[in-house]
Amino acid sequence: MTVTTTVRGGGALLVLAQDGDGLPSVLHWGADLPDDAVLDLLLLREGPVPHNALDDPWDLTVLPTAGEGWLGTPGIALHRAGGSAAPRWIASVSAAGSRIEVRAVAEACAAEVVLGYDLDEHGVLRVSSAITSTASADEPALDVAALRILAPLPTRADELLDLSGRWMRERVPQRHPLVDGTFARQGRRGRTGHDATLLLVAGTSGFGFRHGEVWATHVAWSGNHEHLVERLPEPAGASAAVLGGGELLAPGEVRLAAGETHHAPDVAFVWSDEGLDGLTRRLTGHQRSRADPRARRPRPLVLNTWEAVYFDTDVEHLKRLADTAASIGVERFVLDDGWFGSRRDDTQGLGDWVVSADTWPDGLHPLVDHVRSLGMEFGLWFEPEMVNLDSDLARAQPDWVLGPAAGPPLPSRHQHVVDLAAPAAYAHVLEAVSRLVTEYDIDFLKWDHNRDLHDAVRSDGRGTDRPAVAAQTRATYRLLDELRRRHPRLEIESCSSGGGRVDLGILERTERVWTSDCNDALERVAIQRWTGLLVPPERMGTHVGPPRAHTTHRDLDLSLRMLVALGGHAGLEWDLTGCSDDELGTLGRWSALYRELRPLVHHGDVVRSDHPDPSLVVGGVVARDRSEAVFSVVQLATGRGTSPGPVPLPGLDPMRRYRVRVRPEAGLPATVQTRPPGWFEHALDDGGVVLSGAFLGTNGLPLPVLAPAQGLLLHLVGV
Repeated sequence: MTVTTTVRGGGALLVLAQDGDGLPSVLHWGADLPDDAVLDLLLLREGPVPHNALDDPWDLTVLPTAGEGWLGTPGIALHRAGGSAAPRWIASVSAAGSRIEVRAVAEACAAEVVLGYDLDEHGVLRVSSAITSTASADEPALDVAALRILAPLPTRADELLDLSGRWMRERVPQRHPLVDGTFARQGRRGRTGHDATLLLVAGTSGFGFRHGEVWATHVAWSGNHEHLVERLPEPAGASAAVLGGGELLAPGEVRLAAGETHHAPDVAFVWSDEGLDGLTRRLTGHQRSRADPRARRPRPLVLNTWEAVYFDTDVEHLKRLADTAASIGVERFVLDDGWFGSRRDDTQGLGDWVVSADTWPDGLHPLVDHVRSLGMEFGLWFEPEMVNLDSDLARAQPDWVLGPAAGPPLPSRHQHVVDLAAPAAYAHVLEAVSRLVTEYDIDFLKWDHNRDLHDAVRSDGRGTDRPAVAAQTRATYRLLDELRRRHPRLEIESCSSGGGRVDLGILERTERVWTSDCNDALERVAIQRWTGLLVPPERMGTHVGPPRAHTTHRDLDLSLRMLVALGGHAGLEWDLTGCSDDELGTLGRWSALYRELRPLVHHGDVVRSDHPDPSLVVGGVVARDRSEAVFSVVQLATGRGTSPGPVPLPGLDPMRRYRVRVRPEAGLPATVQTRPPGWFEHALDDGGVVLSGAFLGTNGLPLPVLAPAQGLLLHLVGV
């Protein structure tokens, strides 16, 4: 007898089918279906039996292995010395509300696995997994090599999208056909990585932001991880291929004694029949519904001091910078690197979380008090997971430096890793950071993590090394969780040499991520567009940098720098004390516009145009009720035609009429080549020009001809 268990949410459906007490199969994941169609799935699940195959048809189980018919990458791999490595599972399935739970026991391996499938109201499926050793105390430990979550893909999914990148150029899209074999993205950096895919997407041919059916997965984990799509010549039951992933474990990294349990990271799955924007809308709703209350208040306009002063932390200069920042409407002032210990450059002092008495004889109080007197919040930079060997901490506690018994790993940025899995090291870092948060009543931490983890193993002091990435990542999570518990108002930003640690695991413990160390606005257009596939606008740090970008040495107009920074949690990274009165006046108007538009930008639906000319990038945010919208238009390079022609604005209500305005506070382009279209001058007035949503969404708005590295902001309000 076959029993089906279903769960629905957000227009999506998961169907599990169980025959007897064996492992249930994933019969369907994707578009919601009526109940009679679910019965049809069950009726037609039995496909043909080809030559040279198993004698009976089979389906993809929740833990697929060769024992269940699947000859691809296994869902689980484990071994106990002297015992069975080929488990046969007895499973039970239960359902309550939006959750299905599968409990599977393998007596021969003395192991139990619990899988939880939670499908929320936004259509995001989160799958949790845990494995427990049920052996007696005198039996060998259970080695877990892999615990992956795999889901079926239909035949019509025949194209892949993933993201790659590097430092200063995160989130570069890549397209591939879905062919036979394994397409795997594995991260062994000890952090998510600048090249992390964020989402691995399979879809129908030619899918884009606004069209196509797509299926995606994401591993909610900040350590080593893998995402994969796999298709064999033999279908996976009724499915053409599988999509999934999990934690990437080193040999011996998870070794369970009797009664011990390993909780693997959640793996998220998302389906949409409205292209990539549909995925983003579901993931944004999922994150907003789970967000900590501190992330729901208006996102304050930030000034971070790094690109303003670097390591030159002169107190009087910083006070003048705070004065100038407050005068243009900045709401949070963040002191970056260089305030502690012997830290005057990046070669020394990291790990010594004590305010430098040389630079700050009265502590940070003079600056903190001054910032607060101006009505701004105060934030501070930390890198708690790292240490310079030239530091008091490393000299006093060399055994706290993560590395093998043979000696420290290769340095990177002159720094090494603090072994947070060591209880004493963890306690020291926790108390050092917490003490400063308490003393200065700090509102915000910029939490950095500036290197990959090479040779990330722990020594037991007796010459035995064990892989350490999983333990280090979980210790970091515990550290963040405890700091947030102790300091309920504290907000934290995840920075990892820019966008090197961006995933749902870290986002559940922080209020925002620093999107990239590259603050060049022209580069940021693509970086923010593709980071936004997963990360909501209010959680992406987007700052106005100085006229010359310090990473690319490119000069860009203030208009473009302000426009691009409006696309997220806005701020500035610039020594404003050197600005002219005209520049400060312009920035003041821009900051007022940010405060006006943030309820829309930080609560609406992200939309992105599939414009055929890649040199013109159009995207924005539409209110959930479609009563208001804001779009940025950026010309990256010379266009392929003499003019862009009419450009549709996606996501509007075709039954509404909208007052369209060009908002000069976001910065008008320095040059508009040729005569602009007739509506443009009217749109510069408060009255704007009134047009129908149907026209704007289908025919499109004829845009002015912009020079490269120029853009403008359109604000639409329903009338």
